[in-house]
Amino acid sequence: MLTRGGVDLLPLDVFQLPAAERNAELLRGLWFAGPFLGVLAVHEFGHYFMARRNRIRVSLPYFIPMPFGIGTFGAVIRIREKIFSRREFFDVGIAGPLAGFVVAVPLLMYGFTHLPPLEYLFQIHPDYRAYGADYARHVYQGQPAGLTVSQPLLYQLLARWLADPALLPDPHELLHYPVLLAGSLSLFFTALNLLPIGQLDGGHILYGLLGFRRFNRLSTVLFLAFMFYAGLGLFTLDSSWQTWLYYGPVYALYLLVALWRVLPGFRRVALLAAGVWLAQLAVATAVPGISGNPGWLLFGLLLGRLTGIYHPPAPDERPLSPGRRVLGWLMVLVFILCFSPSPFVEV
Repeated sequence: MLTRGGVDLLPLDVFQLPAAERNAELLRGLWFAGPFLGVLAVHEFGHYFMARRNRIRVSLPYFIPMPFGIGTFGAVIRIREKIFSRREFFDVGIAGPLAGFVVAVPLLMYGFTHLPPLEYLFQIHPDYRAYGADYARHVYQGQPAGLTVSQPLLYQLLARWLADPALLPDPHELLHYPVLLAGSLSLFFTALNLLPIGQLDGGHILYGLLGFRRFNRLSTVLFLAFMFYAGLGLFTLDSSWQTWLYYGPVYALYLLVALWRVLPGFRRVALLAAGVWLAQLAVATAVPGISGNPGWLLFGLLLGRLTGIYHPPAPDERPLSPGRRVLGWLMVLVFILCFSPSPFVEV
């Protein structure tokens, strides 16, 4: 597991290299895998130890492997018994992202304050050397587009405050800066867990702050806004008839399935799905070229069908203490600092 995340930053035939080169490449990969999996582990153990402190039976964290990309879908723990109070939901929910965030920020700070000289990049791309520090203006023209991790507000602030602008890598080269890449992905996973919908960590936190009725009303609105943004721009009135004929029924079915648990009854769900689609068409018509992020469609389906968008009530619904309320709203600020509407962007 420690090397899977790192190996995916390397050529797939890394194990066919001579021993010395192979070991050097694996060591380089560990500079990504170690910090990244470390942040995920700290996040999950934050949940684990807080649950144990509240005498709630939970499993140890399970890492979910992924055979490509970054090597893991993340990690989960399983709560083995019912949680009885709003405070316990809040405490267990906030402990994970808070612990992970406390580790992710110093990780990024280290990455920005220990940037290697440009010679490091020139050794990887010798053709860049001819352009010196101005390489980014010349070397990417005509190259096929690729994906990189976007830079949320917190990443940009830390880069501005801590990094030497002359050494800061172009987004195309983030893959070669494993600590920064690990920190960027850590912010993404923190924001993903802090989405204030359903039974995600952010849902537990906002449920603790608002209570059962107010939270579930807000969660519904946020989920519909999330789904609206995810599919925005997929279809417009200018789309070809082939697009409508082949992909329209698929998208209609997707909306029905994803929104199935929002309202009771097929008729209500169908009307809701039609309303979301019509709203997307209206905005796309009013603002030509606008688009959301279809990458969120899969996550929206998981929220709508698996985790659910509503939070169950706790037998003890007493409000949180003032200190917990302050901490909860601070985590809402953390979400804003870490979230990016398009976490992976083309460069």
